[in-house]
Amino acid sequence: MSSGSQSSSSSSSSSSQILCASFNQDNSGFAISTRDGFKIFDSNTGRLCYERASGAFVVVEMLYSSSLLAIVGGGEQPSLSPRRLCLFNTTTGTALRELNFLTSVLAVRLNKKRLVVVLQEKTYIYDSNTLAILDAIDTVPNVKGLCAFSPSLDGCFLALPSSTTKGSVLVYNVMELHSHCEIDAHRSPLAAIVMSFNGMYIATASEQGTIIRVHLVSEATKSYSFRRGTYPSTIFSLSFGPSTQLPEILVALSSSGSIHVFSLGLAINQRGRRSSSFLGSLLPDSVNDAFDPAHHRVLHNAVPPGVRSNVVVRKVDKIADTSLSESVASRATLSVITFNGHFLEYTVDVNTQNESKWSLEREFNLLAVISGEEQHFQLV
Repeated sequence: MSSGSQSSSSSSSSSSQILCASFNQDNSGFAISTRDGFKIFDSNTGRLCYERASGAFVVVEMLYSSSLLAIVGGGEQPSLSPRRLCLFNTTTGTALRELNFLTSVLAVRLNKKRLVVVLQEKTYIYDSNTLAILDAIDTVPNVKGLCAFSPSLDGCFLALPSSTTKGSVLVYNVMELHSHCEIDAHRSPLAAIVMSFNGMYIATASEQGTIIRVHLVSEATKSYSFRRGTYPSTIFSLSFGPSTQLPEILVALSSSGSIHVFSLGLAINQRGRRSSSFLGSLLPDSVNDAFDPAHHRVLHNAVPPGVRSNVVVRKVDKIADTSLSESVASRATLSVITFNGHFLEYTVDVNTQNESKWSLEREFNLLAVISGEEQHFQLV
């Protein structure tokens, strides 16, 4: 799974638009907010689990499937200040605690031990249970609140931009409260970051959006590069597969409306084989990886071009390959939230001959869902 929680916010003034969207740490649920309030859904069924009509929120973060939410108002009324973080209990419908800041809260990440609050030039680390402040990190101006978080307690890291002029990222150990490393990933400033659930891998994309790089966090200099395309495009969302060891795939969703699936496992295995050959040992790894089409599958027009969207890899399964006897293929299930209010679920099957097949399994309108209903496939 990906960084645990993926979230984004939108500044659209349309009442029908989603202001923020975030999946929880294991992608089993997700939250959206509009000008009217926020809603919590079950990713597996599409069932609306909770809704609250109380104004606009720019951050709604879940703690797994618990009753605890971290919410930040959109500032359209005094009670919903963007400088106030509220820990909210959905069971009682009441605020448990509030934290106030001097500037707007741009992003929040949490697990069972840590709460991370990202402001434009400072990031705070709290104990999730006592709300004692553990550290305050001075950062470069981070106007988008860009960050990535690995929620596993065994490898809990936070990634933040460390430059406004190039694609450098600071990796911070959230449990041990110290800087782990700094990675120079791109020549252009960062546009997207994600960490694998266990904190082993970090993926980055720059504002150019043509190359996506994956680094092993324990060996910050070791990287794998994947070419998304030749022309620049904004990467709206990145997600790793849910494996607790090596994520099999990395998925990117770009402003062109395309979903890109990169075979991370295949790239690493292929590099191991190539490095043992004479020619392979002479060629730079990043050049080889970036241009190998075997690592890359793309679904064009997965979402409307230009519409901000979040994608996560919900699961990767082994399935019987009907095209070949006694062979096994992989099926990845991807969930997408578009900021014009749609939920889509795609599957991509890859057989042992490296052929792929995409299917749209479900699609429904998030803004029209009635509480308690399970959502089946419907055109919207």
